[in-house]
Amino acid sequence: MNRTKWFFHPIFIFILSIVALGTSLFLYIYWYVGVSSGLKSVVYKFNLDSSQVLEPQTWIVIMVLSILVGIILLGIFTIFVYNQKTFQLYRLQHNFINSFTHELKTPVTSLKLFLQTFSKHELSRNDQLKYIRYMLTDVSRLSDHINRILNLARIESKSYKKEFVVSDLAEAFEQFYKNNDHLFKGCQITIHHPPEPLLYSINPPLLEMLLMNLLTNAIKYNVSKVPRIDITFERQNRKLLISFKDNGIGLEKGKIKKIFKKFYQVGRTDVMLAKGSGLGLHVVQNIARIHKGKVVAKSKGKGEGSVFTLILPV
Repeated sequence: MNRTKWFFHPIFIFILSIVALGTSLFLYIYWYVGVSSGLKSVVYKFNLDSSQVLEPQTWIVIMVLSILVGIILLGIFTIFVYNQKTFQLYRLQHNFINSFTHELKTPVTSLKLFLQTFSKHELSRNDQLKYIRYMLTDVSRLSDHINRILNLARIESKSYKKEFVVSDLAEAFEQFYKNNDHLFKGCQITIHHPPEPLLYSINPPLLEMLLMNLLTNAIKYNVSKVPRIDITFERQNRKLLISFKDNGIGLEKGKIKKIFKKFYQVGRTDVMLAKGSGLGLHVVQNIARIHKGKVVAKSKGKGEGSVFTLILPV
């Protein structure tokens, strides 16, 4: 059964189509060359007029035919690549739906359990406050997931308000950390201020979203006792490099280019099961592009940490 399915695999059919088309063109040219050689020998033998037997336009026809075959091959290849990308996107979207459904279902189930406890039992004030804190945490998780989807939709549809203000990047990072330090308790986040102000036109809400995704990712994919993130600023020619270096689980070389794709998740590793929606870094890259920059990632491998660098034009 598996062998039968293999014959109908798109890659096999694609290769077979190209081989069949290329072979047909080769056999036609080979046949024509053979016939031409035979006709030439007849022409020379009987001293005939070669213009009446061997038409020079035939080679033009062959050349045109070759070009058309090349265009057909290019079309087949384009359709094949598009089909493969569509299938890959469908698979990623399917994985995202399964993962995101789980991410939504978990806090909803937890909230339902706490509410049932409230309705069936008489609880002391301390227990009530404890359960309320748990429920608030679940509500916050739900809100984060929903906001992530809404923000992505707004960014990709270009409906996000493009209100840019010139700000000192290092000060903006410092202010963001001060406003959200309660989210990073137990972590060591160090912002290395540059010797001079780095003024850049930014959209504050989008920049905060970028920072939140990069920092939470660095903490989420980290098994160290104290997650550590160093943020550095560097001018390089006409570029500004802002690096986020962590001591997390690191990245495999083959996965570095994939992590910015929509719905892509690293998945299970040797040390942990990755959680999330697969949208965080995709959102980060889109926000960087809105600011006329890009984000690149580097890692020496598993257990070696990662470095995410935001590159902006000066």
